[in-house]
Amino acid sequence: MQFLDEVRILVVAGNGGHGSVSFRREKFIPFGGPDGGDGGRGGDVYLVAKDNINTLIDFRFQRRFRAENGHGGAGRQMTGRAGKDLEIPVPVGTLVYDEDTRELLGDLREANQRLLVAKAGRGGHGNLWYKSSVNRAPRQFEKGGIGEERHLRLELRLLADVGLLGLPNAGKSTLIRALSAARPKVASYPFTTLHPQLGVVRVGEHESFVLADIPGLIPGASQGAGLGTRFLRHLRRTRLLLHLVDIAPLEENDPVQSIRDLEAELATYSAELAARPRWLVVNKADLLEPTEAEARFLALRHALDWTAPAFLISGATGSGCKALAQAIWQALPALPVPPEAKPEIDWEEDANEEAPTTLWDDEDWTEEGWAEESRE
Repeated sequence: MQFLDEVRILVVAGNGGHGSVSFRREKFIPFGGPDGGDGGRGGDVYLVAKDNINTLIDFRFQRRFRAENGHGGAGRQMTGRAGKDLEIPVPVGTLVYDEDTRELLGDLREANQRLLVAKAGRGGHGNLWYKSSVNRAPRQFEKGGIGEERHLRLELRLLADVGLLGLPNAGKSTLIRALSAARPKVASYPFTTLHPQLGVVRVGEHESFVLADIPGLIPGASQGAGLGTRFLRHLRRTRLLLHLVDIAPLEENDPVQSIRDLEAELATYSAELAARPRWLVVNKADLLEPTEAEARFLALRHALDWTAPAFLISGATGSGCKALAQAIWQALPALPVPPEAKPEIDWEEDANEEAPTTLWDDEDWTEEGWAEESRE
């Protein structure tokens, strides 16, 4: 499955139906008076968070959404049928922005949460509303209201308790496979994960937390090197970061310098994220003798002057993984909840494709109402 975490869409609520001009026609009642009914209201547009969706890829193929228009009123004071509301499913964790005003409209963080993004036009009044003692046969009616139209920008931020941070090939995908049922790609040759992964780590009966794996960062990512820092947004909802380090890197890179470089990239992206609780996890201990691995681990902690929790593990063999999961579970209740999302999109940056154009314009409006092709 492809992964897409940012997209632009166009939503248009339904137009209200027109009021009716009608007069009562009945035997033996020569002057029945007006009885034109009101038009029905149009349909609203809602975004609904669904927990069985984990990407915005469906919006790559359909980016224009329009609710049903209301139907016109009729004689005998009959009100037109209201248009059906349109519900658009999105993943849990979706942020919704107004593309024109740059306003954050909502943050869908819970399953089945609904957000009204386009309000329908109300139905117009029939001529029954205009009768009076001096106007007993009114021929006035009210046109239906125009439904709201909005260009939206959707941004997905994964909901996870713990996030994995590290260089490419530090063993993040291997660790999430060892701790959860997630199965990201791993191999015996160097490569990097291309999109985020989520895994549920179970530490006991009814005891679990969500772990997020994002593509690896490299020095210079804030200037666009590698995959850049765009996937760091998925760590903003986490309460704890695990900084994975390869204890025996292939290219003999200095682990201390690598950690410092990633700390600088994290601080450049977000000072708030850089200040979040972060644990050191030294991976691939199985590549060295136990005594040598322990010596390197202690030397690394000393060189960094690391005071937060640190763990020596092997994602490939599972050594130390259970103790890491238990420690995370015990620490999570005391960790602060991340702050609410703030609008911080780079509006100059294109969101995959150009914004969809409007579905209709003023030429569709005539004296008789909306053009038929716009109402269907």
